[in-house]
Amino acid sequence: MVETGQIECYDDDGNVIDCPPEGEALYGQDAQFIGNIFSFTDNGDGTVTDLNTGLMWQQVPSSDDFRWQQAVDYCDALVLNGYEDWRMPSAKELFSISNFTSGWPYLDLNYFDLASGQVTKDEQYWSSDYYVGVTVEGGSNAAFGVNHVTGHIKAYAANSGGPVGGKYVRAVRGNTYGMNALFDNGDGTITDNATGLMWKQNDNDEGIDWEAALSYAYNSEFAGHNDWRLPNVKELQSIVDYSYSPTATNPDNIGPAINPMFNCTQIINEAGNDDYAYYWTNTSAHFTSGEPYYCAWYVAFGTAVNGEGLDFHGAGAVRFDTKYEGGPLGEGGERYYNFVRLVRDASASGTGELNKTENNLDIFPNPAYNQITVNLPNGISGTSTIQIDNLPGDVVYMENKDLAQNAIIDISKLKPGIYILTLQNGGEVYSKKFVKQ
Repeated sequence: MVETGQIECYDDDGNVIDCPPEGEALYGQDAQFIGNIFSFTDNGDGTVTDLNTGLMWQQVPSSDDFRWQQAVDYCDALVLNGYEDWRMPSAKELFSISNFTSGWPYLDLNYFDLASGQVTKDEQYWSSDYYVGVTVEGGSNAAFGVNHVTGHIKAYAANSGGPVGGKYVRAVRGNTYGMNALFDNGDGTITDNATGLMWKQNDNDEGIDWEAALSYAYNSEFAGHNDWRLPNVKELQSIVDYSYSPTATNPDNIGPAINPMFNCTQIINEAGNDDYAYYWTNTSAHFTSGEPYYCAWYVAFGTAVNGEGLDFHGAGAVRFDTKYEGGPLGEGGERYYNFVRLVRDASASGTGELNKTENNLDIFPNPAYNQITVNLPNGISGTSTIQIDNLPGDVVYMENKDLAQNAIIDISKLKPGIYILTLQNGGEVYSKKFVKQ
């Protein structure tokens, strides 16, 4: 699971704040958990390789607008730098390169070009996920796409073309990424062995605002675990199953956009129709570039309706809205009461931080401001070398210390960001990621 890249915390009105300590209001935001850091290689031949997923991407997409089937045919026929096995990416694959560090665009332009060459809301890219439901715009012929400027995943009319209806496409090659490997643990939890995430099988059964959702997750204890949290937007989207929709034309496909082993609360939507809940993530969003992050992302496992309550963007869409009642209006009005689907890292030791058990090295607090304490694995004695590298791989700290139980390190002079601490003692090497606020 590739992380979102979001590194700052926000209040309900979208202002940047110091990330709250555990137990305080607004604790549990995306920036407070560390995942697999973006790692791309520019191959210098018009392709980019994602070292996390193993996928190779077309670096410079065509500037042509495509209908959905035209996009499929374009990818199938593409020959680029000797490779002939290009294909259209799934929504999960395309979303894996989305970067939520700042947004607008939600893409690292150091590695990927925009099809239009401009930061515009029309940077929508087709995915291979054809919608099984019926939308207002596309009828029974809609397909999902990812907008790499606004960040959304939405269903679009598959048969529309031209500058207005057509979408771009970015070809990919490699083994399929994003396939779930779900296992029912028999205790009300489900583990996805593809991501290492454990999910609560049932939701919280009511809509609440974003701050309440963060608090609910932090205070939850279930199945012997107390490190539950809100998922980030990529984690929650990873369990979407696009073969289901409440508006599916095939009875076997009717339901929320998730594997049936999960339970989703049924609701009545704005049109008075049976539907399923929408779910908060801990990832913040802004309505447009330069504005505060007064919105948060959610995933619609039921139909992503318009103002009239009709299936507009499709079950499995990823959208955002304001964090509380009375907040600034988002796209399509305020949807400030959403549900909670709890998640935890199946290998976590109890704090909810991703990679907590990495090599038995424990760093706290994490994120940190001025200093960190490193709790050492059992058996450490004598002189150890402690080294801290930034993400480009530059050594920013190194010291040899005689250590007993722990080491206190001053990080006040480091710039905010993500770092990797490595401790070497004799022939043993330990490492752990941490965040400097």
